[in-house]
Amino acid sequence: MNMSIHHGILLLSLCLPTIAGCSSAPVVQPDEFQIVRENFLSPPDASRPGVYWYFMDGNLSKDAITADLESMKEAGIGHVLFLEVNVGVPRGTVDFLSEEWQDMFVHAVSEAKRLGIELSMGSGPGWAGSGGPWVKPEQSMRHLVASETVVNGPKTFDEALPVPAPKRPFFGEGTLTPSLRQLWEEYFEDVCVLACPTPAAKAEIADTDEKALYYRAPYSSAPGVKPFLPAAAAYPDIPSGAAIDEKQILDLSDRLDANGRLHWEVPAGSWTILRFGMRNNGAVTRPAPMPGLGFEVDKFDTTAFNAHFDAYMGKILDRAGRQDDGTPGGWTMIHIDSWEMGAQNWSDRFRDEFIKRRSYDPLKYLPVYSGKIVESVEVSERFLWDIRQTSMELIVENHALHFKNLGQRHGMKLSVEPYDMNPAADFNLGAVADVPMCEFWTDGHGFNTSFSCIEATSIAHIYGCPVVGAESFTAEPSEAWTMYPGSAKNQGDWAFCMGINKFMYHTFAHKPLGEQYRPGMTMGPYGVHWDRGQTWWPMASAYHRYVARCQYVLRQGRTLADILYLNPEGAPQVFRAPSSALSGTPVMPDKRGYNFDGCSPQALIELADAVDHRIVFPGGASYRVLVLPHVETMTPQLLRKIESLVKKGAVVVGNPPVKSPSLVNYPDCDRQVRELALTVWGSLKAPKRETSVHYGEGELLWGGEYEKLQDRELYPGYQVVADWLKQQNVEEDFVAREGLVRYTHRIAGDVDIYFVSNRTSDPVEDVCTFRSAAPNPEIWNPVTGEILHLAMFGVENGQLTTLPVKLAPFQSAFIVFDRAGSPVRKWPMDESELPQQQEMLTLDGSWDVTFDPRLGGPEKEVRFETLSDWSLNADKGIKYYSGSATYRKTFDLPYLEKHDTWRWILDLGTVHNLAGVKLNGHDLGILWTAPWQVNISGVAKTTGNQLEIEVVNLWPNRLIGDEQLPDDGISDGKWPDWLLNRTPRTSGRYTFTTYRHYRKDSPLLASGLTGPVRILAE
Repeated sequence: MNMSIHHGILLLSLCLPTIAGCSSAPVVQPDEFQIVRENFLSPPDASRPGVYWYFMDGNLSKDAITADLESMKEAGIGHVLFLEVNVGVPRGTVDFLSEEWQDMFVHAVSEAKRLGIELSMGSGPGWAGSGGPWVKPEQSMRHLVASETVVNGPKTFDEALPVPAPKRPFFGEGTLTPSLRQLWEEYFEDVCVLACPTPAAKAEIADTDEKALYYRAPYSSAPGVKPFLPAAAAYPDIPSGAAIDEKQILDLSDRLDANGRLHWEVPAGSWTILRFGMRNNGAVTRPAPMPGLGFEVDKFDTTAFNAHFDAYMGKILDRAGRQDDGTPGGWTMIHIDSWEMGAQNWSDRFRDEFIKRRSYDPLKYLPVYSGKIVESVEVSERFLWDIRQTSMELIVENHALHFKNLGQRHGMKLSVEPYDMNPAADFNLGAVADVPMCEFWTDGHGFNTSFSCIEATSIAHIYGCPVVGAESFTAEPSEAWTMYPGSAKNQGDWAFCMGINKFMYHTFAHKPLGEQYRPGMTMGPYGVHWDRGQTWWPMASAYHRYVARCQYVLRQGRTLADILYLNPEGAPQVFRAPSSALSGTPVMPDKRGYNFDGCSPQALIELADAVDHRIVFPGGASYRVLVLPHVETMTPQLLRKIESLVKKGAVVVGNPPVKSPSLVNYPDCDRQVRELALTVWGSLKAPKRETSVHYGEGELLWGGEYEKLQDRELYPGYQVVADWLKQQNVEEDFVAREGLVRYTHRIAGDVDIYFVSNRTSDPVEDVCTFRSAAPNPEIWNPVTGEILHLAMFGVENGQLTTLPVKLAPFQSAFIVFDRAGSPVRKWPMDESELPQQQEMLTLDGSWDVTFDPRLGGPEKEVRFETLSDWSLNADKGIKYYSGSATYRKTFDLPYLEKHDTWRWILDLGTVHNLAGVKLNGHDLGILWTAPWQVNISGVAKTTGNQLEIEVVNLWPNRLIGDEQLPDDGISDGKWPDWLLNRTPRTSGRYTFTTYRHYRKDSPLLASGLTGPVRILAE
């Protein structure tokens, strides 16, 4: 990017005003942070953003693969996630995993290597899961199901027991092809046969399908899904005779013959016979290309996964070869995307694994799977808790970690997006990753998955992972080609402040149809459309450079946070911080002045230590206070860890547990919990007022306000914890007085790095306070790469720095404090000292504008007497135009000669949607966000200035214009004949795409340069 772009309100309080007239970055003396400064100016390739690179069911082309990757390289994309799906585009000719397909994939790997672009590949066909047509039913995800037969004895029973029916697939039977449906219906394996006295009264475990992991609905999109399943300390009474005595349950498995016939002498009384067996859970690869459609592989069994790996990824790895030769690019990573294949609760070795991990045999408790109560509701619920815990451990160890280990043998790293139907705990699954990932949908165009961003960043901070990825700006059909770099700015900056530092835009659709057919192939109706079919793609490099700068800096050091929220034990488990710890909107929730992370019990047990009254982790994360979830149960193992942390000096907020949630070592486990809790807290009854209890070198805070929870939340309100921190003389890490600026804070050696962002569409003037008193603050402009010293700031209490802030709409900046630097002069924050911009000239009158006739624009240059919106033009070629157009104008600047020391700024006013600026033959770069200003000092002349502004708008207007013409697109799921035969189109349309987002009466979007275009001086 040309460094003469100004983006000047930047920082007209953070930038220009505070440097008291300085117009360029001073020479920085070499120090340990110098390399970071240099890389900020020119970010390394590894910090570039990436894309989900989607291929549509057999529509592949080698030439298009090369063209895709080369366009990414030119635009500043550095990573691709290769996925092939079937989402409604007519099927192509290159069958998934065929020899031709494998040859094309190897070509993609080779071209990515040549261009220095990293390539990831998903764990299976489609965008979620791991499986395929090679997965046999006995290798698939399975449920334990049972049929019931009631008999009265005494009698001789010699009958075939009914085969238990499978559970309906979560996404319905319509997801199964006829052949898969037949396999699903036919597959059954016996597990055991149990008989128990028929209960005299009726009672069932509530929500058994959920608690026994038959179903786990998507937390982000299905209403009413619980973030976790509570493990209570007390349960409601049931009628007498409703529970089954475990000692009276009989194992009749050895009396069942190969034909399913049971031979048994039934004792006196009424008995219920339960025939347990395994059935496929109906989960299939989705939305996989047709040749890749098959069952999901068993997530508990390494042997089954090995067979899947060999049939899919291993086959391709053999063709592609190792990539880790020390040079950048190529196939470097494998990926587990959002969990969308539901749950399983049994497998061939599940009973053995359960015994090994829980130290008791589950056999006599299996009736609980059917909702029956064994012994008591509490015992049955504890058993289900153990089932879920065992299932989670097997998923994490035998699926995710095993996949990671297989990848490491081939030099691959692993990224994991651990939400959304995950039957395990999101934290535990994500912790396996080298690169934890999350997802955020485009604001207003999809689901709210911001919680996953807090999860992924917490995982990375706790485990010391420098990179946090995000499936970014995913969108439903309503997005419809309306997103562009400027519209992504605010939400992207929000993501940076969350802790994300690797965007993977969803999606770049492979473009095999040819350059002449734009926008071209889409991923069905879904977006965001971040690919070379976009009108603005040739200008996207400026924005991607901004993203790369931010991502590079936000990978330095570690994030600072004061509060650590402990997740409850158990599975499934989604971390939800208290809503009071967040501000902003539900889709873009900003953290408050005391930053926080979440933590899994596993991470706390395995990694946490207490040092200097902080809870610390080997990866560098450090917290002043641990907040416990408001639950009544805790395993002895976790409680012992908390006791040891407090004893060594940790501060913990929360109540003592009173029981264990598990059946392991029951009932002695409850005694251990009660005794240790009494030792640490001194009581099991919370005091009415906030109380501090000292234990060892540490402290426990509970009672009073610490007891008060908002509806359905697990943690006390943010303010009560913030008040305690304030009492300890710990100031908020960041404060914007008007509350309109978000932030994040990282520490790298002796350097504090703050990223701040205006979260509004209006200019903001505010005063911000930073918890750093380093003597040498700097402002780093990630849009331009400028680094400037700040000379106007105040220091409070020897630990806070206060700065005036003036930001353009959605503008952002890094504020960097070097504690090892030399002090600079501190100025009072006086508005009179700030340099002011003044308007010197408005470029009124006519402009000559050139459009591209290949996109429907006028053949000849058009004169605009005034700047106006293209969509309001009477000429249909302009009204419906989508693409770039160049504005030309000649102007004089007579003031220049008398004021050649002034800084001269070209302000474009309103631009729809990006602009490239040239003045007197000098390329001044691309403007894509506010302020729409460029520095023309040293380029402008007194007379005869030749100004060119290339403006590009979005696709909707041309797509709407084409809807006025006959439809010649996809019909009945088939490509049009003219496209297949490469014959001329007769419809008159200029565009072609695989999904129709618009109709002829859809509203047009404002387009073009509407100004006013002004010359400013300061």
